[in-house]
Amino acid sequence: MAENPAKPETTGTNGKQLQKLATDFLIRFYIVFKILKLYAENNELIQEQTELLWQTLQALKEETEEISFKIKRESIFFNQSRIKFSLSNYPIFKFLLEEFRKRDIGLLSISPDISKESLLKAVAIICHKRTSDSPFEDLMAELDQQEVRGLNLEKLEIAERLPSPQKSSARLFFLSILHLHEISERNKENETIRLNTTRRLIQSIFNHLVDNESFLLGLTTIKNHDEYTLNHSVNVSLLAVALGKRLGLTRAELVDLGLAAFFHDLGKIDIPLEILNKPGQLTEAERKIMELHPHQGAEKLVHLRDFRRLPVSAIHVAMEHHIKEDLTGYPKYRLKSDVNLYSRIVKVCDFFDAITTKRVYRKKTFTRAEALSLMLENIGTEFNPVILKSFVQMMGIFPVGSVVLLNSGELALVVESNQEIKYLMRPRVKIIVDTQGQKIDGPEVDLIEVDLETGQYKRTIVKEIDPEDYDLQVPDYFLVQAAD
Repeated sequence: MAENPAKPETTGTNGKQLQKLATDFLIRFYIVFKILKLYAENNELIQEQTELLWQTLQALKEETEEISFKIKRESIFFNQSRIKFSLSNYPIFKFLLEEFRKRDIGLLSISPDISKESLLKAVAIICHKRTSDSPFEDLMAELDQQEVRGLNLEKLEIAERLPSPQKSSARLFFLSILHLHEISERNKENETIRLNTTRRLIQSIFNHLVDNESFLLGLTTIKNHDEYTLNHSVNVSLLAVALGKRLGLTRAELVDLGLAAFFHDLGKIDIPLEILNKPGQLTEAERKIMELHPHQGAEKLVHLRDFRRLPVSAIHVAMEHHIKEDLTGYPKYRLKSDVNLYSRIVKVCDFFDAITTKRVYRKKTFTRAEALSLMLENIGTEFNPVILKSFVQMMGIFPVGSVVLLNSGELALVVESNQEIKYLMRPRVKIIVDTQGQKIDGPEVDLIEVDLETGQYKRTIVKEIDPEDYDLQVPDYFLVQAAD
């Protein structure tokens, strides 16, 4: 058997600096773009923001001679490297992507000798709304007429205008997080929550799961530490709908289950961040505050102005998702001898996503396979046996998003579980590190493939590994797939 590959080197400082500067430039570009829709070019605010955009460009020029931004599906690439967006700047990238597509702009490159005046004039021309059938041609004609120099645009390729299932799924995932963020803010201000929008999102999640389940399960590897509660709630909702589908729930029941899972942690909105993110052990007083969130969540849901559009099961789930199968846990139930089916489903998904997420107060972050193993140790006491077995079968012995060492010495990412019992140990994987320890964009291979000459499997999993040990960012592989 080949030895474990060496741990790849981390991204260089220069690469990280370029990523940051490119992101800063797009943010500044977005600000000027938005303000130009409100004010004339000689406005003081426009001039101030243009100066900041200009300064960011100068910083970029100090690091690289090439400055180009290319649109590729649901991503923006800077000098051939995909810009990594976060939840905080995703709305900005989404806005720019949509505006560039409306104008058929596929690439924007900036010459090092562009003047500040030309830069401002170019942004002003680009931001003009265009309603003709040839927006790109009209845009280029106006740039030429205004004698803008130092800026080059290329037309969006036809293939990049066509949506892909992965792109649509990734967009839905982030829209769900943004919607939950809006719900949290509206709840704090006692404003009406748009439950119709939430229901449509859950319906879309169901539709995507039917056609693209493995990829959506892969997206649950995305863990945003700054927006943990929001990210976690969307992950749990997605996992719960997928599990409910395996358990035979109807479409209407799955939408209700998804809604209930979406709101299961609503009670955490009012818990102080110093308690939610405390590095050490909670005091008794802090623990009591934390354990109030099921009551608070149920109460918030009951008092929603649009409560009649919410399934009653959502109240049960908010209240019961920390109650174990043996009825221990919290809050204590004195009069009830059972818990709701949806609460049991959400409990499994909630626990799985929680312990596979790095948190400051938890020493151990479990890999996805380790999490399933731990959960199976508590079957019947903490988790319902039928529900947990269905969840484990859905996820597979090596769940989507797991990183495994192959007997070839390569590292691979599990991208699809094999549901046939005899092939549970042989999922479909993507090679991401070669035998020399180099990160690569390798092929996807099915581990049931056999060498015709020897009759032996071409590759076999040796063990699961922790991606952090090799500086592998698992979510990036799924986001890149959404961009391809």
